Amino acid sequence: MKNIPSVDLTDFLSDDPKRKQKFVDEIGKAYSEIGFVALKGHFLSDELSEKLYKEVKAFYALPQEIKDKYEIEGLGGQRGYTGFGKESAKGRTEGDLKEFWHFGQEVEDDEKIQDTYPKNVQVTEIKDFNKIGMEVYRQLEKTATYVLKALALYIGLDENFFDPYVHNGNSILRPIHYPPIVGEPKGAVRAAAHGDINLITLLMGASAAGLEVQTKDGEWIPVTALPEQLVVNVGDMLERLTNNKLRSTIHRVVNPPKEDWDKPRYSIPFFTHPKYEMSLACLPECIDENNPKAYEDITAGEFLNERLRELGLLK
Repeated sequence: MKNIPSVDLTDFLSDDPKRKQKFVDEIGKAYSEIGFVALKGHFLSDELSEKLYKEVKAFYALPQEIKDKYEIEGLGGQRGYTGFGKESAKGRTEGDLKEFWHFGQEVEDDEKIQDTYPKNVQVTEIKDFNKIGMEVYRQLEKTATYVLKALALYIGLDENFFDPYVHNGNSILRPIHYPPIVGEPKGAVRAAAHGDINLITLLMGASAAGLEVQTKDGEWIPVTALPEQLVVNVGDMLERLTNNKLRSTIHRVVNPPKEDWDKPRYSIPFFTHPKYEMSLACLPECIDENNPKAYEDITAGEFLNERLRELGLLK
C-alpha cells in the first residue's frame, strides 16, 4: 500500500442504496486494515477552510506575550492556547515541536449540559478568529456525524447509534502551528508516533508534508490527500468500542529535510469526542470466539482524563 484509500461521502448521502452501501463497505474495509481514508464530498468548503487558515496564521504571528495570555491554567489545555513543546506523545519525555489552540463545544439546545464544558477563550486581537473557528467546527462536526452513521451500519448497529453521543459531544478543533526548526531538535519531532484518543479525527489539508501512518507490517507511508479532501482516521475510543474491529493506527509528523527547517507547518484536526458518559464497553456485535473481549469497561470521560494525564496536559 503506497497511500491511504479514497472515499466519497456523496455516495453515502445519495438516494441510491447501492452507492450508500458501497461507501459503507469501502470505509469499513479501510478502517479494518489501515485506519485512515481520504474523504471527499464532505461539508467543509474550500473557501471556509482558507478563511480559517488565514485567521490561524494571523494568531500565531502575534507576539508571544499576547499568545501566552490565552493559556488558561487548570484546563488541561482543553480550551485556548497551549505553548510550544508542552505536549508530548504517550510514553515520551520530549515535548512535540508545536503550539496549538483548542475550540470546543458550544451547547445551544441542552441547558442540563451547558456548563459541563469549559467556555471557549475569545481572542480580541483578531476579529473573526473565533467566529470562523466555530463555523469550521460545525461543518466538521456534521461531516463526522455522517461518517459515524456509515460506521454504525458497517458494525451492524442502527445507523443513528452514535448521534446522541456526538451531538453536544466533547469534540475539539485544534489549529496547530509547527514553527520553523531552529537548531538540532535533540530527539524531538513535530509530533511523535501516537494514536488519537477520540472516536474519529478529521484533518483539514496541512500546509506542508510530514504526516506518516504505520501499516500493519510496520512500514511508514506518507499520507497524501488532494486539497479538497479531509484525512479521516479512527481513534482509540472507537478501536476500544469495536474490540479492535476498526483500527486506531499509529501516525506521526516527521521533521522536514534540513533545507526546509525554515518553513513553518500548519495543520487543523477535528477530534470527534462523544459526551463524557458514553460507555466504551466493547460492543457485543464485535465480540465472538475468535475475538474475545479485549478491554475493561470504561466511559469516554474516564478514558479521556486518563490519556490527558499520560500526555502531561493534566496533573
